[in-house]
This record gives sequence, structure tokens and C-alpha cells, in this order.
Amino acid sequence: MPANKSGPAPKKKRGRRGRLVALTVVLLLVAGIGFGAYWGVSTVRASFPETTGSLKLPGLTDPVDVVRDANGIPQIYADTDEDLFRAQGYVQAQDRFWEMDVRRHMTAGRLSEMFGKSQVKTDEFLRTLGWHEVAQKEYDTKLSASTKKYLQAYSAGVNAYLKDHQGSALSLEYAALGFTNDYKPEPWTPVDSVAWLKAMAWDLRGNMQQEIDRSLMTSRFTPQQIAQLYPEYPYQRNRPIVDGGSVDPATKEFDPKGNSNSNTGTNSGTGKGTGTGTGTGAGTGTGTGTAGNATAGVQAQLSSLSKTLGQVPALLGPNGNGIGSNSWVVSGEHTTTGKPLLANDPHLAPQMPSLWYQMGLHCRTTGPKCNYDVAGFTFSGMPGVIIGHNQDISWGMTNLGADVSDLYLEKINADGYLYDGKQQPFLTRQETIKVAGGESRKITVRSTNNGPIVSDRDDELAGVGKDAPVTNGAPDRGDGYAVSLRWTALSPGKSMDAVFELNRAKDWTSFRKAAADFEVPSQNLIYADTKGNIGYQAPGTIPIRGKGDGTYPAPGWDPAYQWKGVIPQSALPYEYNPKRGFIVTANQAVTNAKYPYLITKDWGYGARSQRITDLIESKIKDGGKVSTDDMQSFQTDNSSEIARLLTPYLTKIDIKDKYVRDAQQLLNGWDFTQEPDSAAAAYFNAVWRNTLKLAFGNKMPKELRVQGQCLYVRPASDTGPADDQNKLVRECGERTGDTAQPDGGDRWYEVVRNILDDPNNAWWHTEDRPGHPGLKNRDQLLAQAMKDARYELTSKLGKNIDNWAWGRLHQMDLTNQTLGKEGPGFLQSLLNRGPWNLGGGEAAVDATGWNAAGGYKVTWVPSMRMVVNLADLDKSRWINLTGASGHAYEAHYYDQTDKWAKGELLPWAFSEDAVKKAGKDTLTLSP
Repeated sequence: MPANKSGPAPKKKRGRRGRLVALTVVLLLVAGIGFGAYWGVSTVRASFPETTGSLKLPGLTDPVDVVRDANGIPQIYADTDEDLFRAQGYVQAQDRFWEMDVRRHMTAGRLSEMFGKSQVKTDEFLRTLGWHEVAQKEYDTKLSASTKKYLQAYSAGVNAYLKDHQGSALSLEYAALGFTNDYKPEPWTPVDSVAWLKAMAWDLRGNMQQEIDRSLMTSRFTPQQIAQLYPEYPYQRNRPIVDGGSVDPATKEFDPKGNSNSNTGTNSGTGKGTGTGTGTGAGTGTGTGTAGNATAGVQAQLSSLSKTLGQVPALLGPNGNGIGSNSWVVSGEHTTTGKPLLANDPHLAPQMPSLWYQMGLHCRTTGPKCNYDVAGFTFSGMPGVIIGHNQDISWGMTNLGADVSDLYLEKINADGYLYDGKQQPFLTRQETIKVAGGESRKITVRSTNNGPIVSDRDDELAGVGKDAPVTNGAPDRGDGYAVSLRWTALSPGKSMDAVFELNRAKDWTSFRKAAADFEVPSQNLIYADTKGNIGYQAPGTIPIRGKGDGTYPAPGWDPAYQWKGVIPQSALPYEYNPKRGFIVTANQAVTNAKYPYLITKDWGYGARSQRITDLIESKIKDGGKVSTDDMQSFQTDNSSEIARLLTPYLTKIDIKDKYVRDAQQLLNGWDFTQEPDSAAAAYFNAVWRNTLKLAFGNKMPKELRVQGQCLYVRPASDTGPADDQNKLVRECGERTGDTAQPDGGDRWYEVVRNILDDPNNAWWHTEDRPGHPGLKNRDQLLAQAMKDARYELTSKLGKNIDNWAWGRLHQMDLTNQTLGKEGPGFLQSLLNRGPWNLGGGEAAVDATGWNAAGGYKVTWVPSMRMVVNLADLDKSRWINLTGASGHAYEAHYYDQTDKWAKGELLPWAFSEDAVKKAGKDTLTLSP
């Protein structure tokens, strides 16, 4: 039973002595299991940063001041750009170097050097992708001279801190690592910073998981059934970001006010594969794709690829439909301030510390020597600000969701691969993986014209494509096809330039120029300025495909499936001061269906974006105005769209069993909000989970079901009579709980919406099993789901429904992403925090996501929240998921989390006077 009812109790402010007592108690407990001689209070405190007084920072030209507020958030004041970024590197190393060090080892495929042989497989895959190699090429050939100077200054600041801090003086984790490894950090390099953009791009790469999932589904579903599980975007109900506009066929320029009917769609890449399949009832058939994509039957091999992808640390969160964010901007015409208000909250996996680091970077005097006066959310390990505002503009980001990666089947032999009827030689390189406490491992990375062969990195993947149905024109499969990856992020770009360009942009023109360089990852960028303008720009390098639409792996040997270029930057959608007076981006479709280029076939389905739109419109109708408080309130809206849709059907079902009917009655009069103490929200979400399980989950192939979930099913190869129960075999699921299907996101809202008024639709049917006659229609299945939910919650929350609460099911843990997950139990208890009992839910604006196939645990959260007031920047607000510090037991390790969980925001000082007034500690860094 969860230990708390509403999350950790609010903590009173306590002084240094109080924290010392807490540390002593913890470490005395540690001493009781044999580590006390080493793990003293001094070990834990050794890495706490100096935040007052004066320190030497070699390389500075003038003194730099670091002013921290009551939450430990630093604001840096300098006289030159290089001094500013040198100090940023030093300060981030003070608070977050362990996080930075692990991140750069991940992006370079060198985790084994820190953590030993357990990470070799991950390193092999990451070396195959070659993130660090691409980052080096970007630094050498693409980035501007000024960007290189800033990166060098940042690195020098990090290294100045490293010079005087080692082992426990760097962080508690290094002290722990010292038990098994003599690892010592290397100097930081500019390429270490650039490579972080590759990790960000990987987690935001688009629909690769959906591409794999569709292929895996062909063992159980026909192409028609798969299409039903991936419905078309509901353009008429959930508005795109830019609902209109056109691209001039001659100039390739997008006009947001143009007539969209002029678009021809000739470049939309709509060459879908078709297929044939047989099936008896939903989910019991077998399907074989037979058309141009030639890949619809990749089964166990693609499942293995999915597992390999899953082993790559997801710094932002599990890739898939859930990853997203909210941002919106309202013009001064509709605000109480008379100037724009801009909100943003990216949705990422909860982790300790938060991915974000709040910071201000200020030139004492802006001019040729010093160009920056900016504040916002940064990434530890990268100079500059990623999301925030400067003195003139503010910007936010959400994942655009562009499909920028494709898997290709490759016909290979020992010497090369087949392309356009001719044998081509591999491009190869050798990689040596050093392993802490073990022997180094050497691998050969092979690439085709499409990209690296990812199937080389797993024994099971060596036979990828062995069973894939192909057309008669396909090459002989021999021992099977390999799988390669084409991905825009594997080509050098200028995204690091774009970060600095955004930070110093002064108006819409300079903002759009910066956006044009933000090539990877593709992000929806919203804009507001102090003069009252608002805007939106879709940037990014997005491929134009030949045949195929990116929804299935493609035949690498066929030139017709090659990329034909990228969408011109001038053709990418934008808006500037639209008549409606606001812009909403929340991972919905960017444009309407008539846009002539294919961006993706796998948009988010718009549940969050349309709810935000409705909230804004309800506020501004009849001349109403939106306030900063309203923007903050919108961010914590926890209304459930699927509950609003499904509950009327649930309450009409005649339930005979009083035990179940008592739970059903919780839904009568419920307003569909998901507060942490709501019994109705707990019950509805359990019903939703069990509805999905019965209608879809139990029919999925084992590769998509939750690991360990075992069912008796017909073999995938069996096409005989459906009522032959003697052929049932036991199959167990293979997916982790946060990536299994059906995940319950807004794609599944659309799937269920499309069949809800068809009570006899085949998806509502379940097969007969010994002792368990199948369900025959919608109402039978929903009644069974309500019964199953009643008994599930009884086991989890108790028999008395008065004690049920959504937050007791829906809990968030903050976990250190390395030793907090796989370190000794005592160390995990030192590094991790939680649980917090949360409201909100999947595809709600307050997007505390959970995977319906895997359970109710929180897998997505608004990783930060901000509301920027362009009328008075000092009246802006922000909050982080955890805190400024990455050091366990330091005062700011998670001092913002309780406020975050309640939907509160902190004041965000920006002007020098406001920063000084809010300042608690000042550190001077001297040359």
C-alpha cells in the first residue's frame, strides 16, 4: 500500500544544523551495513558548491558575479561573452558535473568506461550510430567561429572546476564509483557539448517505434486492422497549429494566408504499401504485406531491434506517441497586461535531477564585446539557454514530431550490399570499447548508402528480414536481410549556432533566422516580443521521400525509396500575429491535410492542444482577458477527454453485481477532472486500462505486450477455425511497461471513438477460452472492464471505495538515472526521492502520463513550467521538477518538487535590480 496520500509533506525551512542532523542519521544507517567508515558526513558534503565569497577562475578578463536566489538558481553577470560562458561552465560543473559526465559518455558510446561490462551492448549500438563522430564533424566544418569560441570558453570553465575537484569533491556518485572503479573524469571538450544535441534528437526522432510496432503487428492483424489502430488525424475536431496557408509551387515559400486548395500534394510521399491478410475476429488473423514497402512481416527480428533501442538511455523519456509538450502564446489584445503572455511545459521522463537547469546569463553592458541578456532553462553540459527569454523576445518549444528517420531492409553479403541491381562496398570503421574492470572490445561498424547497419549489434538481429514478405521483384533473401538506419541527425548541422542566435535575437526576423539553423531536432518554436507580436515557426531538416511514407521499413535496394532531398526552409509553416490572437502547439498536426510535403503520418492526435484552445477561447469570448494566473491555471488543467467520451456509455450499462455497481456509481456526476484525491478518476482510469486490455491488448503479438504477461493464444501462424481451442499456446509479453501497447494515449482515444457507436464491431469481441466464454459486443466488454477494474483497485487500494484516490495509484518517483537505478540498494535510497501522488493523466494538459498496458505509474511529467510576461519580465514565473543541485542532501536537490506537484510557480527575477533583491548568495569569480 502506498505510504502517503498526497505526496511528501511540505517541509519547513531548516538551517544548516537541521540538514546536518538529517545527513548524520542517514549515514549512521549506512554505517550499520558496513560503509560508515567511508561514508561520513564529510563525504556527502564534500561536493556541495561554494556560493559565497571569491574564487579564482583562470582565463577570465574581468571579475564575474554569480548571484543565487533562495532556490539556488544562479544569475551570472560578466563583461564579455567568453567570460559569461566560461563562468556558466564553471557554475554548471559545481552543481551538475556527474550528470554532465554520464551524458557525454552516453553520447560518445563510452558508458562501459564508467560502469563496466553491463553497458557494452549499449556502447556498441551508440558507436554504431556515431553521435560523437558526427558532433566532431559539426564542430570542425559547420559551426561559426563565435560559437566555437563560446564552446571553448564553456569547456575551460568546466575544466577549471575539475582541476580542483576530484572523487567525492565532485559528487557523491564518484565516491560510490570508487568502490569498484578507479575512473577519473577527463577534461571537458567542446564536442562533448555539441554531442548532447544528438541525444536530444534521438529521443525526439519521430516515429521509429511506431514503424517497428506496425511491422510487429502483422503477425496478428491484417493491414486493415492495423490501419484502424493508427487512425487518420481528426483535422475537423482538433485544429492544426497552422490551419491554412499554402506553398507557392514556383518559389517554394509558405504563405500562412494563402489558399491551401492550391497545394497539389505532389511531394507528399503517399506511396503506401498495401497488403493482404486473413483474420477471424479482431486481432486473431495473420497478415502479410505484399506491396512496395516489402517489409510488413518483420517479426522477432524487429522486436529484437526494439529491445536494443530500448537499452539506449532515454534522457528525455521513452520514445513514442507519449513524448510531447505544451506551449501557447496569447497576444496582448486578449491579456490583462496588454502584452503577450507565453507558456511552455515540456513533457519528459521524471528523473533526478531534472534535465533542466535554470539560469540567467547577463552582460553588465550589452554591446560588441558582450551580446547576451537572457534567462531560462539550460542543459547542463551546454552553453546558452534552450528555452526562455531575453530583454526583447521570449520563445518556447514543443516536439514537432517530424518523421526524420527510416529503417531500411538491406540485402548484404560479406563484402557489401545490393543497390539498384549492383553490389556496393560497405563504408566501414573500427571502434574500440574500453571496459572498466575488463578487456576492451573491438567492433566493426558497417554502413550502406542509407546509414549504419544497426542489425550488426545484436546476434538476434543478424537475421533481420528472414521472414519478411517481399514482392516478386525483391532479391533472394538468402540468410535474411539486414536493417540500416537513415536519420537526419547523422548528417552534420548547425543547431548549436541556432542556440546562440535564439539567445540574442531581438525581433521576429532574427528569430526566424535562428530557427532556420535549428536543424535537428525539429521543434515547434513559438514566439512573443515586448512590442506585442506573437508568432510560430516550424524549423528542422525534414526529408522528402520517394516511394513510401515512413510508416514501415523500406527496401534499401530499391532507388525509388531513397530520400529525394529535404523540405525547403522557406516552405516550412509559420504564423505571425494571426487574427485569432493566440497560437497553441502541443504536438498536434502542424498543418492541414493539404500541405504539399509529408512531415509525418504519426502526429499526436491533438487532445491536449484542443483542450488548451478551448480554455483560451472560453476565457476571451465576449471580450474576456487572460491573466498570468489563468496561464498558470491552464497548465494544471487535468480534465480527461476520454472520460468525457466514454463515461456516458459506462453509466448506462446495467450492472447486476452490487459490488461492481457501487464502483460504477462513482462515475455519476463526475466532472472528468483527475485530482489526486479523486476516487472517480481512479476507477475510470482502471476501467479505461481494462477496456484497452480486453479489446486490444490481449490480442497484440507478444512483442508488444507487457513483459511477463502470459496468455493462452492461437499461434500466429494458425489460420484454421477460430473455435479450435486445442491449438492454444502460452505466450508471454516482451515489452517494458513504459513502452508496451496499448499505451492509452490519444491515439487510442481515436481508435475507441471510431468504434464506440458500433456495438458489434469486431474489436469488442474476445475469443472463447476454456472456462471463459468470449465477449460478444461493446456493452459486454465494458461491463467486464468495470468488473475487472473493481477487483484490481480492491487489491491495490482496498475494498472500501471511500478510501480510493487517483494519486495513490498514480505515483511519481524521482530516480537518479545511473546509480539510482542499478546501484546498491543503500545508494539508491541516498540518491532517489519519492513517491509523490499526482493528479493529471495521459493526454491531459497536466500531462502526468502513464502507460495503460504497464500500469498507473507516472512515466511522463511537465519537466518544467514557465509563464513569461512580456509586459514586465520580472513578473514572469517558472519552476523546475527538482532543483538546481545534482548533489544528494544539498538544500536545492529537490526543493522545488513539492511546489511543482501542487502546480505552483516561483517568481522569476530578470532585471538586475530584481535579481539583486531576490539574491541570497553572491560568489565572485576573479581572473
